[in-house]
Amino acid sequence: MSTVEIRPVTGTAVEPWLDALAELRIAVFREYPYLYHGELEYERCYLDRYAESARSVLVLALEYNRLVGAATALPLREADEALQTPFRQLGVELDSVFYFGESVLLKPYRGEGVGHRFFDLREQYAADFGFRQTAFCAVTREDNHPARPADYWSLDRFWRARDYFPQNQLEANLDWTDVGGNAPSRKVMQFWLHSL
Repeated sequence: MSTVEIRPVTGTAVEPWLDALAELRIAVFREYPYLYHGELEYERCYLDRYAESARSVLVLALEYNRLVGAATALPLREADEALQTPFRQLGVELDSVFYFGESVLLKPYRGEGVGHRFFDLREQYAADFGFRQTAFCAVTREDNHPARPADYWSLDRFWRARDYFPQNQLEANLDWTDVGGNAPSRKVMQFWLHSL
């Protein structure tokens, strides 16, 4: 059992952790299914919105004050426009949804309940702020993708056990360069929703 401390920080208090989170995102999202070839400059720009939001939360997983995992959340209205668009198109009130950005955790710390703590604390913040729903999105890849590892298992069962369900009518399109790729390509991001 590791000695991981879970610590939520909010608003401007997330700022000191953003550089480490940027590096962590790049490391974890290189894995299948994201296969994300990230760049620090883009990551820091993307993460700045969490420091700028008064209602953002960053749940840190720390081992001896070293960031080994993190989960982010903020009001959907303050998220990227590409993430808001599918909700607007369906007429969903953006102010009712608290958006969960990422949950990233280094491999040696998985399977110890950290993922559940990430969801527990973000859901509590969403409820405290008065939101009615929480949402996140995950990349969709075909089952026979050539980079899919033989031992890969989807997180769908974990998410469903927490009462999150995929919303076929809510999809976002994001572009990034895959590991080993030469140029960005479009990815479909499936939204999962949970009612508080």
